[in-house]
Amino acid sequence: MTQSVELDKQGPDWPLGFIKVVTPGTVVGIMSLVDPNSVNAPQKPTPGTAGADEYTVQAQQIIFQGFTGASGTGVVNNTGNVYIMRAKVQGNGDRTDYGAMVKVLSPGETFFLASAPLNRNVFNPYRYFLDADNANDGAIVTLIIQ
Repeated sequence: MTQSVELDKQGPDWPLGFIKVVTPGTVVGIMSLVDPNSVNAPQKPTPGTAGADEYTVQAQQIIFQGFTGASGTGVVNNTGNVYIMRAKVQGNGDRTDYGAMVKVLSPGETFFLASAPLNRNVFNPYRYFLDADNANDGAIVTLIIQ
């Protein structure tokens, strides 16, 4: 099964797809399917960079759903926990780094990382990564653009 890779940066919704953690302990950025080289990450210089946009993406909400694919028949609960992590500043930045952990996503759970509607507080999706207890678990991630 090939999944769609939407590039609808204008929103209002932007499905990022199923973000899979192949190796537990090795974090995967939630933007890895739509921008695998993080060209548009705010911490990277964009002037003159091929493929870079003038502005980075910002979301009013990020929706994480603790499901995985099941042989092309829809979704099933993950086997174990998935960890929503912030980009590391120091430490490991993986599921053992509690200082970078935003949320533990239980199998089948949905989590909304959200600010108040029409609030200027927004989330940069390049800041968030996933780790998992089990290989091939992950999350279906959707951005809600304000």
